[in-house]
Amino acid sequence: MKNLFVLFLLICVQFSAQIVTRPQDPLVKDPYFGTAQNATPGDKVRLIHSDFFQKNPQRYNGNPYFSGNVQFEHQGSLLTADEVIFYEEQNFIKATGNVKLQNADGSVITAGEMEYDGNSQKGIARKNVVLTDPRQTIKTETLYYDRISNKAYFNTGGTISDATNVMYTKSATYDLATKMIDFTGNVKINNPDYTVEGTNIKQNQVTNTADFFGPTTITNKNNPSNFIYTEKGSYNMNSKEVYLKKNSRIHYNGKVLTGDDMYFNQITGFGTAKGNVTLRDPAENRYMKGGYGEIYEKKDSAMMTERPYAVKILEKDSMYFSAQRILAYQKLDANDPLKKKSFLRAYRKARMYKSNIQVRADSLSFNETDGIMHLFGKPIAWSGEKQVTGDKIEAYFDTENEYIDSLKVVGNAFAISKADSLNLKDEFNQIKGKLMTVYYKENQISLAKVIGNAQAITYADDTNEKTKETERIGVALSTCGTIEAEFEENKVQIISCNVGANTDVYPMSKIAREKRFFPDFNWNTKDRLRKWQDIFLDTPEYEEIKYEPADTLYNQAQKAIDDAKAKEEAKKPKRVRK
Repeated sequence: MKNLFVLFLLICVQFSAQIVTRPQDPLVKDPYFGTAQNATPGDKVRLIHSDFFQKNPQRYNGNPYFSGNVQFEHQGSLLTADEVIFYEEQNFIKATGNVKLQNADGSVITAGEMEYDGNSQKGIARKNVVLTDPRQTIKTETLYYDRISNKAYFNTGGTISDATNVMYTKSATYDLATKMIDFTGNVKINNPDYTVEGTNIKQNQVTNTADFFGPTTITNKNNPSNFIYTEKGSYNMNSKEVYLKKNSRIHYNGKVLTGDDMYFNQITGFGTAKGNVTLRDPAENRYMKGGYGEIYEKKDSAMMTERPYAVKILEKDSMYFSAQRILAYQKLDANDPLKKKSFLRAYRKARMYKSNIQVRADSLSFNETDGIMHLFGKPIAWSGEKQVTGDKIEAYFDTENEYIDSLKVVGNAFAISKADSLNLKDEFNQIKGKLMTVYYKENQISLAKVIGNAQAITYADDTNEKTKETERIGVALSTCGTIEAEFEENKVQIISCNVGANTDVYPMSKIAREKRFFPDFNWNTKDRLRKWQDIFLDTPEYEEIKYEPADTLYNQAQKAIDDAKAKEEAKKPKRVRK
């Protein structure tokens, strides 16, 4: 199959069906065959049959030509054609008309014309060239074949089709030994399920895998908005698995996943990404980042780890989330099956920063569609100079206006507000109970309602008629079944105290410091998130604010009492022992 096998790839090159008959014209070879000086004599091809044989000095430079059912054989390969010219000295052959080459390996080439050089073992086929072998069919206008390297090449545009794929390309090289096809230029692979388009693709016909070495896109035919882009990677066309190595993106369900090293299975819809991972969700105005990520296309969910964080982009004030693990997913709306609701969950050391509210908890769950956030595991929330804690906190947001609407605190609810943020006195309004609802107005806490064992410590102020300045007049200790407290700037006013209500008001001179704080008072300044970058820290470890004791009047009163007692004691006659 040596010389003539190469002939098999004499693949139809555009060459006129009529051969030049002027005897003075020498044989002109295509530059592909090289020069005669570099060629070494090879085995001669062997005539099997022809209806007519002629050798005329006036035609074809005196070389023999055959016509009518012509058959030539070479090393197990059989060439048939309407006419064949055999240039004996050059060991060169030209075949025209219904050319067919059958090779020992089962491959077949048909063409309008073929040329073959027995010395260089190279061939060219022209005009409607079709190469078929057990794996695929190649169609083109001109095909070049090198028997020594066992490679076929075309650059006139063509198609390569197998059982499931049809490939369109400007040029390609096919290694018949390894069954490797090297596509260059624009390439398109058409499959019933997907389309692959790229600029430099190598496909292994044995393993049915493709390697990408340039910009390449794999598009889902059933859902063209789901596609994969990469500039370097590989694709197993049997298992539908893609491995992406450079500038890659996975587009699915309106989302975009990027990373340094990525994997995706088109059958299961499972994908992973490592290094500089980003998952963008334009529909939710949200993106997630981390060192490692996973996506589940069919479940419409994604998970991010390795220092992950998520950003909910809002027009006025964005929300920043972080935790050890973040999960985002969508579920059908129970009230409307045509709609979906989006959820975000953060596990272990969950943090959320927004300019008007900051939270810490062991974990959180956020219904982005309805604007409901659940905080679990020692949750704590800050708004301005106000702090809320409890066993569980639910935060409700107005998603349309981007406001926080309210907080619901379940179990050991405790709200603390600095009585006067302009000074550093240890004066704090405090409200606590079993269940608390905190209402916001224009992103500021305006009202708190407490049910069950409600208690409050609030500071009372009054305006001095002479100086017109606000003066601290005392502290109110309230115990009720339910309490409603109104927040106005730095003031807290009890507007309702019902069910077993009891309120005692003490002047500042008559209440000790320990009575001005509930036993579980826990004002936290070192852990509060003061900028969005704080979400990455276990704790910002801000320096604890040192507050001045606000017990000057009480101490003065106590000193006066003690002095008066001392004077009384001094007046009493002292017993003298004789």
